This record gives sequence, structure tokens and C-alpha cells, in this order.
Amino acid sequence: MKKKTLPINSAIRAEKVMLIDQNGNKGGIISTTDAIKMAEASSLDLVQVTPNDSEPVVCKILDYGKYVFTKKKNTQSANSKTKKTSLKEIKFRPSTDVGDYNIKLKKIKSFILSGDKTKISVRFRGREILNSNLGLELLNRIKLDLEDCSQVDQEPSLEGRQLQMVLSPVRKK
Repeated sequence: MKKKTLPINSAIRAEKVMLIDQNGNKGGIISTTDAIKMAEASSLDLVQVTPNDSEPVVCKILDYGKYVFTKKKNTQSANSKTKKTSLKEIKFRPSTDVGDYNIKLKKIKSFILSGDKTKISVRFRGREILNSNLGLELLNRIKLDLEDCSQVDQEPSLEGRQLQMVLSPVRKK
């Protein structure tokens, strides 16, 4: 069950409340009017922590605006910590030279190490499709070069004039 904090503006119906001060110390059971006066004296808010039907009703002296702000900030930071994996794509040609291959291989490795899946595609133009084995050899070479940090999610497959393979980071056990 989730605790619901209610500010003093939503009327506290109890005559006596258990008071917790701004330092977290128990102040004992006192009258509601005295608790309100203590909160006003320290220029803070009196917040009801437990529901009205509980015995005794627990109230806390705190800065309600700051409390709401930090609670909202904590939930946002908890949501932002979960990284969503995205799919990055690198395109090759069957005649990709060694220098370009090495640059693209470094980029693929950086994507995988940052936790992203990577789609590698080899695009064929014109009669290059007749030598689709060159593209397959290229994808197998990439697979071997990256076998230490990645795993194959989708084996190389020919779709139209494009040969595709999907790599993802190695799952830790």
C-alpha cells in the first residue's frame, strides 16, 4: 500500500496528532493547533503522513514544496537510468576497401560497447548481386573480428539487393 502524504490544507480532523519535527525526531502526541503553530514558527508546512482513520494521526513538519520537488526528481532520475537499446545501422558495399572497413569496424565496435544493437548491411548495385558471396565473406569477416564483444542476433540473410546481419552486445551471465 502506497503512503499518501496530505498537506495541512486538506483539513486534519483529529484533535491530537503524533508530531515528527523537521529533523525526524518524534515530538509526541500534541494538539493539532499546537502542531500548526510549531510549523508556522519554523516557517514550514505541517503534512499529514497517515490517513485520517489511523490512531494516532501522524503529522510531519517539513517544506512541502521541496518534498514534492525531490520526490519528482527522484522518480525522473530512476526512469532515466534505464537505458533503452537502439538499433544502429552501418552500410557496406561489396568492394569496401581495407581502410574504410577498419573505420566502419571501429564504429560498429563503439556502438556495441555502448550497448546498442547494430545492423550491418551490404548493398549491391547492378550486376554486383551476381557476386553476393563477396558480401557474405565480408559479413563473416566482421563477425569474426567482433566475436569477443558481440553476438549474432540475426544471421546474414539476403533481402532484395541487400545482405543484412544484426549484432548485439554479449550478455553477461
